[in-house]
Amino acid sequence: MARKRYPGIAAFEPELIRGALIGAVLKLDPRSLVRNPVMFLVEIGGIITTLITLAGLASPAAGDVFFSGMVSLWLWLTVLFANVAESLSEGRGKARAASLRESRAAVPAHRLREEAFGAQADEVASSDLRQGDLVLVREGEIVPGDGEVVKGAALVNEAAITGEAPVVREAGGDRSAVTGEPR
Repeated sequence: MARKRYPGIAAFEPELIRGALIGAVLKLDPRSLVRNPVMFLVEIGGIITTLITLAGLASPAAGDVFFSGMVSLWLWLTVLFANVAESLSEGRGKARAASLRESRAAVPAHRLREEAFGAQADEVASSDLRQGDLVLVREGEIVPGDGEVVKGAALVNEAAITGEAPVVREAGGDRSAVTGEPR
């Protein structure tokens, strides 16, 4: 069976990047970062070194302002980069979930009128299938729902659900159950 094709999500899609940048700035709030202790401590370090740098600029004897300024810059860049990466990952996850929900509703099924290979089939949405319906699945098609093979045999790719390699499913054996597209 062919692999399922879901709508692609580009790595640098402008909408995802824009959302990630906004989310990264919003996550600079210490109340948000307290859930991530490492980044919280890096942000606290950034605040302290920024204050030291500002105090050094305000005093007439500006000792190592450059060094503390560079440390502060690197700490803030670290926190910001971590927040961007986290926001981008969340955005991609939400986009992937939305595309899976879209594909779930769009899976066509060929419901048979009788139990025979040459029987007439009506194309319906997988959400319209009911228990007891007979469905014809041809090579390369997505299995529209969980079920039982009643005639024939096939190599079925259930990797998206079970994580295993394609498996042989045949009628009448102990391996006749198929797992299809969730509804």
